[in-house]
Amino acid sequence: MNDLTPQQIVDALDKYIVGQADAKRASAVAIRNRWRRRQLPEELRNEVGPSNMILIGPTGVGKTEIARRLASLVNAPFIKVEATKYTEVGYHGRDVESMIRDLVELAVHMVHDEQTEVVRTEAERRSEEQLIDAILPPTDFDRQDTAAESDTAERRHRSREKIRIQLQSGELEERNIDITVESKGTPIGIMSNVGMDQLEPEMQNFMERLMPTQQKKRSTTVKEARKIIFNQQCEQLIDRDKTTEIAIRRTEDSGIVFLDEIDKLAAPSQSHGPDISRQGVQRDLLPIIEGCTVQCRYGPVKTDHILFISAGAFHSSKPSDLMPELQGRLPIRVELVDLTKEDFKRILTAPQNALTKQQVALLATEGVLIDFTEDAVDALADAAFRVNESTDNIGARRLTTVMERVMEEISFDAPERNGETIKIDRAYVEKRLEGVSEDSDLSRFIL
Repeated sequence: MNDLTPQQIVDALDKYIVGQADAKRASAVAIRNRWRRRQLPEELRNEVGPSNMILIGPTGVGKTEIARRLASLVNAPFIKVEATKYTEVGYHGRDVESMIRDLVELAVHMVHDEQTEVVRTEAERRSEEQLIDAILPPTDFDRQDTAAESDTAERRHRSREKIRIQLQSGELEERNIDITVESKGTPIGIMSNVGMDQLEPEMQNFMERLMPTQQKKRSTTVKEARKIIFNQQCEQLIDRDKTTEIAIRRTEDSGIVFLDEIDKLAAPSQSHGPDISRQGVQRDLLPIIEGCTVQCRYGPVKTDHILFISAGAFHSSKPSDLMPELQGRLPIRVELVDLTKEDFKRILTAPQNALTKQQVALLATEGVLIDFTEDAVDALADAAFRVNESTDNIGARRLTTVMERVMEEISFDAPERNGETIKIDRAYVEKRLEGVSEDSDLSRFIL
């Protein structure tokens, strides 16, 4: 999926996100530029930087969704963070380098899952043998009787094969067996107010080595034991050093950081109050975005080619209120437009995860068939659009609020209406929203 063309990326985003063509095109080009950089000679490759950008637009128009879908398309490590959660170095709180450490952790988990699929066959074979040993433990006599041709060995072999067939057919899934479970203890009471992510990498490794692996007997069903033993076998088969190396390389070459609420860091310069911390966070972000080396528990990680997509509504500020140095490190700016009523109608029906499709699928589990008419979709979109205009504009998220209000009664009674077909039309929508969407004071609290 890493060699997708910009048009293919935009087409894939269109399946889930309505409108915002400019943002989709800019994001698609940024992803394609990564592929182009990898085709360059080594000496030139390191000189080409990522296409960092700022997405400017109100809440609920698709900023986060675009970045999240991009990451899943190209199988890249992706993390969404809020700029407001970080504090300047020296203040209590999380420093900006922790976002890179979190990104590496996600990459390690991604690569670990991929390596699990590589060793799955061998891990399942070993798990099956260990399950058989747990169901039919070898006796001292079996250990002493080493002659393969002996009657005892032959009988034991037949018994094991019989158990193997029962395991594979699922006959023993609910049988209780005793297994040995490995676990690492947690240092309780030691620096209890500090999270592991806030410790220096060396201290993290020291704390992990300090707590030895504990083994304890546990009685559980074969079904649960199979999962536990499989995970243990995978840990033994997977090369941790290789996993870490791949994860760090993938983070450096393909990582995406979505930095939300960056407009909250933008404010006119002040000499007192919270703005000091805001300016400090901006200064701390500068080397991270420009390119530096961050130490994490797995080793040093270079941020030179990590793609940073920042976003903000910029209601009470503007991008030029950010530090000039930070603006220069986020050179691409894309403005997302407010959603119209027609956009709302498409959001309700067109995407693969459309709200109407979700409601139909959810209630189908209760045996209730829901049919949304075209005029019902129009009424839902109109109600959401009008409420956004008369109160705070929260974009497409308003559709969820309106939809839940309309479907509340049907969802509550669904278990008693098994087998029914319910048509949702304009009259039903207007009845459920009667008096709410017209009253701005009431809709402010309910919708």
